[in-house]
Amino acid sequence: MTDKTVSPIHVIGGGLAGSEAAWQIAQSGIPVTLHEMRGVRGTDAHKTDGLAELVCSNSFRSDDATSNAVGVIHAEMRLAGSLIMACADRNQVPAGGALAVDRDGFSDAVTKAISEHPLITLVREEVQGLPPAEWDLAILATGPLTSPALAAAIQAETGEDSLAFFDAIAPIVYRETINMDICWYQSRYDKVGPGGTGKDYINCPMDEAQYNAFIDALVAGDTTGFKEWEGTPYFDGCLPIEVMAERGRETLRHGPMKPMGLTNAHNPTVKPYAVVQLRQDNALGTLYNLVGFQTKLKYGAQAEIFRMIPGLENAEFARLGGLHRNTYINSPMFLDRTLSLKSRPGLRFAGQVTGCEGYVESAAIGLLAGRFAAAERKGIALAPPPATTAFGALLGHITGGHLVSHDEPGKRSFQPMNINFGLFPELEPGSIAKPEGAKRFRGKDKAIMKKQLMAARALRDCAAWLGLDTEENQAPSSATSLSAELT
Repeated sequence: MTDKTVSPIHVIGGGLAGSEAAWQIAQSGIPVTLHEMRGVRGTDAHKTDGLAELVCSNSFRSDDATSNAVGVIHAEMRLAGSLIMACADRNQVPAGGALAVDRDGFSDAVTKAISEHPLITLVREEVQGLPPAEWDLAILATGPLTSPALAAAIQAETGEDSLAFFDAIAPIVYRETINMDICWYQSRYDKVGPGGTGKDYINCPMDEAQYNAFIDALVAGDTTGFKEWEGTPYFDGCLPIEVMAERGRETLRHGPMKPMGLTNAHNPTVKPYAVVQLRQDNALGTLYNLVGFQTKLKYGAQAEIFRMIPGLENAEFARLGGLHRNTYINSPMFLDRTLSLKSRPGLRFAGQVTGCEGYVESAAIGLLAGRFAAAERKGIALAPPPATTAFGALLGHITGGHLVSHDEPGKRSFQPMNINFGLFPELEPGSIAKPEGAKRFRGKDKAIMKKQLMAARALRDCAAWLGLDTEENQAPSSATSLSAELT
C-alpha cells in the first residue's frame, strides 16, 4: 500500500534515465515529482518537449541476450519492469538483429505512461541549482545537455570541472528519394532480428574510385568551428564520420562502411569495395538514417557530400546531422556504489551525466538510481546488483571500475563506456569446455561460448538479485505484463 503522507522523491530531467527512475520509484509505491525543463526551455539538440526524446540514432542496438552484452542489459531491464524497454518493444521498427524504434511513437508512449501514473507529478520547469535541502532524496538525470546554471552548481559542489565531449547526430533521408535501382535491401549476413526479415537495411554500394573520392570530400569538407571547444575529445563509439576519415583512408571501410556480409542484389558477382547502410527510422518506413554517419559537417557540405553516395544522388534530407555538447562528471571520484553523491548523501546521479554511454545504458542507470532511492525512502538497504550482471558491470565501471592513468599524473582517466563483456568478471576456471562430439574447438568457438556463458550467468544472477523465479519464462512474462499494463 502507498502511504499518501510519504514525501516524494524528486527526479530532475525527463530523458530516458529520468523517466525510468521516476517509473521505478512510483512502481514501488513512492510518490515522485519529475522536473523537466523542455516545454519551458529547449536545448540545442531536442526538437520536442516529449519525455525520453531520442536525439541521435533510433537504435537500442543488439537485442541478442544469448551472446551480446547490449542484449543482456535489455533482458535485465525487462526483468526489472523497465518502462523504457516496454515502450521500445511496443514501438519497434525492423532493424535486423537490432532493436530500433519509431522515435515519435516511443517518446509518446513514455510521456503518456509517466503523465498518467497516479504517483508521478510532472512539473515543467528548469531547476537551476542543486536540489534544496527539503528535497532530502533526489535524482539528477539531466543528461548530456545539462543546463549551464545546473552544470555550474554541480561544479561548485564537486570542486572539479566536468568533462565534456560532443555527440554527433546522423542525417535522415526520405525513403522515396533513394534510388533503389542502385541500392538494395539486406541485413548484414541476412540476419533476422526482432521484428526483422533479414532485409532491414538499404545498402548503397561503392567501388574503389567512388570510395576514394568520397573520403577526399569528407576530409576536405567544411565543418562546424568549435572556437573555445577545440580539442574536446570524442567518444569513440560515436565519432563524426569525417573525424574517422581523417584517421586513415581505410578506417571507414573497416567501420560503418564495411562491405562484409553483403551481396549487391543488382550485381551479385561483383563485391562492393564499401557499403553505406541506411536503417529504417520510423514505423511508416518513410524515413531512413545513415548508419554511423554522425557528422560535424556544415549543412551545405553535408548535402553535397552525402549525395556522392551511389543511390543518394537525389536524396532529400528530413534532418541533417549536427552536434550537441555532452557533459559528465568524474563519477568514480564523486559517487558511491548506490550512485549517491559522497559529499551529499541522498542526492543521486543517473544517466549519461554519470559517464555511461548509450540509450539503454543511460536508462539502466536511471533504473538503478530509482530503485536505490525508493529503497532508501523505505528504510531498506538495497545491495548493488552483482558484478556478474550487466547492471552490476556498468555500475562498477561508473563507480570505480576504470583504470587510472599513471603515465600522465593528474590527468582524469575516466571516460564514458557502453556496456560490453569486457566490464564483466571472468568466468570460473574450467567453465569453457569443448562440447561433446565437437571435432574442433578453437578461438572463435571459445569466444562465442564465453559470451554465451557470461550472458546466461548474468541473467540468472540478475533474476536472483531482483527476487524473481529463475525459470526461463520469467523474462518474457515480465515484459508482457508491463506492456499490457501500459496498453
